[in-house]
Amino acid sequence: MANITAALVNELRKRTGVGMMDCKKALVECDGDMDKAIDYLREKGQKLAAKRADRDASEGAVLAAVNQDKTFAAVIMMNCETDFVAKNEDFVAFSRSILEAAVAAKAKSLEEVMALSVEGKSVETMIIEQVAKIGEKITLTHYLPVEAVATYAYVHPGNRMASVVGMSKTGYDDEGKEMAMQVIAGRPVALTKDTVPAEVIEREMEVYRGQVREEGKPENMVEKIAEGKLNKFFKESTLLSQEYTREAKVSVEEHLKKIDKDLTVTAFQRLELGE
Repeated sequence: MANITAALVNELRKRTGVGMMDCKKALVECDGDMDKAIDYLREKGQKLAAKRADRDASEGAVLAAVNQDKTFAAVIMMNCETDFVAKNEDFVAFSRSILEAAVAAKAKSLEEVMALSVEGKSVETMIIEQVAKIGEKITLTHYLPVEAVATYAYVHPGNRMASVVGMSKTGYDDEGKEMAMQVIAGRPVALTKDTVPAEVIEREMEVYRGQVREEGKPENMVEKIAEGKLNKFFKESTLLSQEYTREAKVSVEEHLKKIDKDLTVTAFQRLELGE
């Protein structure tokens, strides 16, 4: 039987991030073979992930980043079970490492991110290993990219919400950052009213029709009044039309045009825990 030294256990811990007792057990089970012990721990992570598959993972970290030339950005949501883990520096750093790799590779979808290789491991494998290390269900739930002439990111303190935006021109870093913050504050559902999904419009109209009928309005006026409410919704809930948070009674679009007539937001993405 191999001599399982403290140095050997510590080396395995450094290479996997798993606790000392689990590392020692893995080395004992694998007769001191480091590579087999790593595989053993990976298998353990897969089994633990399966056991915890039905757990509620509603906590986590929402992060955003841009690539080196600022033409590509993405926002990511990595979920876990508890607030304690969500606030753990190692968990946040792990989530950020995956995001940065995805942004550097200009991954277009969650599926592409999961298949990425980071330091010789797939993201899927890395998540399984984190499950073994932390002992909680961990899932990469959302990944939303933006590609544009210039991109900007904002992460709200606490890592519970973040956004990315694409701008039509370079050289407006302050405005780009402000627009990313606007997306967080204003919670827009689309860029303009023309880009609001049809199902969102129909859902809003159904609500408004119900409200109008509850108010006792004549049936022949229901549709017209509901459409008026919908127009208010477009103004408040589409990014370029909503009021700029730093300038009352001025829309985001008007604010940007005052700076440069050709400056606008071309795309945005936003994520928030609990939504």
